[in-house]
Amino acid sequence: MAKSYLSSIFFLIITVLVETAILSKIAILPVIPDLLLICSLYFAVNNGSLHGEITGFTSGLLIDFLSGSAFGLNCLVRTVIGYLTGYFRKMLNLKSFLVTFLIGFIGTILKAILIYMTSFFFPNMVNTYNIFTDVFLFELLLNSFLSPIVFKFLDRFSNFILLPENY
Repeated sequence: MAKSYLSSIFFLIITVLVETAILSKIAILPVIPDLLLICSLYFAVNNGSLHGEITGFTSGLLIDFLSGSAFGLNCLVRTVIGYLTGYFRKMLNLKSFLVTFLIGFIGTILKAILIYMTSFFFPNMVNTYNIFTDVFLFELLLNSFLSPIVFKFLDRFSNFILLPENY
């Protein structure tokens, strides 16, 4: 069990480094794909709600340290997303392109909705998504199309990441 948590956190650290050091330097992208969100979705849907909460919180903490957003916002949003996604443990066919596409699609929309809802409580601290812009549409499509690729990549390390079947 500890091996699964530690290897998931290791993958999240590597992913945040790729996002901040490489993807943020690509000038042609209007937004950076949220690979941390996709990884957290993968961990949650394969390992359950508790694992989703832990990896969601960890990915949010990493983003909060490296971004200028209100500290704790990403922790809250990603913990809730990880918890909700974990309810679908072992219910979905993760070998299907369409299912993994929809997981990334719904996860990105859920992130935008949760950030928007949080902005009601902290209007001066939270920059909301405008879901009716081209930038959000591009992020939505980018995350959706990258989800199957990231899921396939992480499947290669399933011996380290996934919890045992009887857990």
